Amino acid sequence: MTFSTGASPSALDWKFSQVFGERSPGEEVQDVDIISTIEFDKSGDYLAVGDKGGRVVIFERKANKNVLRERYTPNELEQLNFVDRQHPEFQYKTEFQSHEPEFDYLKSLEIEERINKVRWCTTPNGSLFILSTNDKTIKLWKVKEQKVKKVKEMDTNSFVVTENVLLSEKSFVGVQHNPSFNNGYLLEWTGKIANRSLPSHQGHIKAANIGDFACSRCRKVFAHAHDFNINSISNNSDGETFVSADDLRINLWNLEVSGQCFNIIDMKPSHMEDLTEVITSAEFHPFHCNLLAYSSSRGFIRLVDMRQSALCDHSARILREEEPRGSKSLFTEIIASISDIKFSTDGRHILSRDYMNLKLWDMRMETSPVVSYKIHDHLLPKLCDLYNNDAIFDKFHCCLSGDGLRFATGSYSNLLCIFTHGVGNEEGVMMEVSKTPCRRPHLQPTPRARRSSLSNLARGFYRPGHENSRLGSSEFSHDFSSKLLHLAWHPRGNVIACGAGNSLFLYYA
Repeated sequence: MTFSTGASPSALDWKFSQVFGERSPGEEVQDVDIISTIEFDKSGDYLAVGDKGGRVVIFERKANKNVLRERYTPNELEQLNFVDRQHPEFQYKTEFQSHEPEFDYLKSLEIEERINKVRWCTTPNGSLFILSTNDKTIKLWKVKEQKVKKVKEMDTNSFVVTENVLLSEKSFVGVQHNPSFNNGYLLEWTGKIANRSLPSHQGHIKAANIGDFACSRCRKVFAHAHDFNINSISNNSDGETFVSADDLRINLWNLEVSGQCFNIIDMKPSHMEDLTEVITSAEFHPFHCNLLAYSSSRGFIRLVDMRQSALCDHSARILREEEPRGSKSLFTEIIASISDIKFSTDGRHILSRDYMNLKLWDMRMETSPVVSYKIHDHLLPKLCDLYNNDAIFDKFHCCLSGDGLRFATGSYSNLLCIFTHGVGNEEGVMMEVSKTPCRRPHLQPTPRARRSSLSNLARGFYRPGHENSRLGSSEFSHDFSSKLLHLAWHPRGNVIACGAGNSLFLYYA
């Protein structure tokens, strides 16, 4: 594997930076407040967080957020390998209710408001555009900053008078009439008005600057195109299109056209009893707008070129690791399911996460990953218990640094696992997500609520027998109260955002 630096990276010392939404000891966390997705924008100046209550919260980098842009040219930034000299700190900017709970009366199906994914779009005019989706509907939101002022005092001149005074005059001769507010009515402004130029002939106006106000507005709604739950969305590098993926289909959309889409992947068999795999994640290539990668529940990563055919599922390159020889467990196929994939910035590598491992793939090597990191090896004796409490269906996400040298994922007990390629440390760094992070010797499993999705049909294919009862005893204790599923890496610095329950933790190195 070749990297741009040409030198082996060193391990980093990770420290706590910030926490938002921290809960007090003993406080019960509401299910609607639990974080369900996290995403940095390409500049790293904004961070979007979605939760199970259908809300999207946006955080903004504090003052000097453009210090890198002002200090260095783009070429110098590239030479710095996206290393930020000062770790960024974030502050709350705004939030909006993206989705509401719905009910499909035709299918007798309750649609949750939970935000499954958020994706930042290109910002041509300074406004922020963000895509958010629940199980069925995708929305495009515009977040714009406005200067807001409040009128404190208005000293009208002699030419601005009330209508009653004008009507009481015997003659209008000599009265110079200028347009006044609201057709002659004297207004008392006590609310907020947008920052616009006010006519000088209407008297002296004193206004207090309240500050910036971020207003959000839904620009497009992309609906009625998925029969199954949407698990991922991804923006194209062309800035005009994006894809949405559910369990069996991937659709291609234009950001300006919400009424139609093109189905480019269709894995639905003629008879549902012939179903062998489902789509788990889809991701566009970072700079080749024609290349798309998607993963499946069988542990395959397929690369397709949309220029070859309108329907892309028959002409794909498949990245898959050869199955080890020997007897298979009842849970082999379940734990092989890939829950998340990410392209590296250089576009040559793909990071994937299944239940047991974190793997880095080279797109030119189809038969084996470049490196594989063991995350849940200590859980192998407990697969029967994990299956019974549905924890084996947990979908852990992954992320990688801007230089492509470091990778991160989550585990049970709110453990953050960070690995560095080339330092000879296969164990990596594992620390608990808290204000005082400390290393933990073992990873502990936790349960999850099973979602209504075809991804869980695999549960019906397995019937664990009594021969696995010996797996119930293990030296590892179990804490089923916490797990780290969602995280994101800052694109220009060593900063990781982690969603632990309803709290957002940020760490820097």
